[in-house]
Amino acid sequence: MKALITGGAGFIGSHLAERLLARGDDVCVIDDLSTGKLENVTHLRDNPRFQLAVETILNETVMDRLVSECDVIYHLAAAVGVELIVKSPVETIERNVLGTHTVLRLAARYLRRVLIASTSEVYGKSESVPFREEDDRVLGPTTKSRWSYSCSKAIDEFLALAYHKEKGVETIIMRLFNTVGPRQTGRYGMVIPRLVKQALDGRPMTVYGDGQQVRCFTYVDDVVTAAIKLMETPKAVGEVFNIGNGSGISIMDLAGKIKQLTGSKSEMVLVPYEKAYEQGFEDMRIRVPDLSKAKKMIGYEPKIELEEILQRVITHFRTHREAE
Repeated sequence: MKALITGGAGFIGSHLAERLLARGDDVCVIDDLSTGKLENVTHLRDNPRFQLAVETILNETVMDRLVSECDVIYHLAAAVGVELIVKSPVETIERNVLGTHTVLRLAARYLRRVLIASTSEVYGKSESVPFREEDDRVLGPTTKSRWSYSCSKAIDEFLALAYHKEKGVETIIMRLFNTVGPRQTGRYGMVIPRLVKQALDGRPMTVYGDGQQVRCFTYVDDVVTAAIKLMETPKAVGEVFNIGNGSGISIMDLAGKIKQLTGSKSEMVLVPYEKAYEQGFEDMRIRVPDLSKAKKMIGYEPKIELEEILQRVITHFRTHREAE
C-alpha cells in the first residue's frame, strides 16, 4: 500500500507516517511547513519507502502526480489552533476549504479512498453532551471570526460527503477531539503543551476564561490507530466518526494536574479571552464525544488515559529541553 499524507510533517501526520512505514507501507508526505516542522520527519528521510514533498496542497500540478501514484489519501493538512484561526481567518478558510476541494477533485479523478480529518469544533456551542455525529450544530454569528474554523471544516465534510454521493469517491470523516502527545507545539494555542512548557519553565500557567470549560484529550497513538482502521474498513465509507476520549476535565483542573506532575511552583493565572485572543471571543463550555459509533464500526477505545498522556508529554518536553 502507498499512502499519501497531506500535512504529514505535522504533529499527527508524522506519527501516522511512522506507523505506516513500520508496518511496511510506502509513504509520501506533502507539507508546506506552515505549521508542520521538517524535524518531525527528519528521522524518516533515510527510509527508502518514505518520500517528502515540501509544497502546498493547492499546487494542483504536484498534487495530481502524488495522488495518481498513491493508493489511499490521509488528508490532515489544515489550519490548526485557535490562535491562528483568530489572527488569520482568510488563511484558515482558504487553506481548509480550497485544500480539501483540491484533494477531493483529484481523488475523484483517480478513484482514491480519502480519510479526512475534521474536528469537534463543528459542533459549535451545542450543549447536547456527549456529542453524537448526527447532532445539530449550534454556532455563533459570522461577525465572530472564531467560528470560521468550525464552518470551514463543516464545508470540508459537506464536500467529502457530496463527492461520495455524487461522484462515487470513497470518503471517510473522523472528527478529532483534542489530540495530544509528543511533537505537538503550544505555538498556536494548544493547551497541554503550553501549560506543560510554562510549568517546566517556572512561568505563570495561563488559564483562559474562568477555567471551567471542559475538554477531553486523546493520545496521538490512539488517533493514528483509529485512522488506519477506518481507512481499512469498507463499511466506514460515506460515514462520519467521533474520535476522542469520553472523559472530560476542566482546564483549571488540567492545569492543577500538570503543576502537580511537574512539581512546578508556577502560579496559575486566569487570562480573559479578550486578552488571550480578541474582543468578544466566544468558546464552548463543554466538548465531550459519544464514541459508540466508532466503537461499533472498528472497536475503537482509547488506550491511553489523561495522566499517562501528561507524563509522556512532560517527558518529551524535558528531553527536548535537555537536548537543546
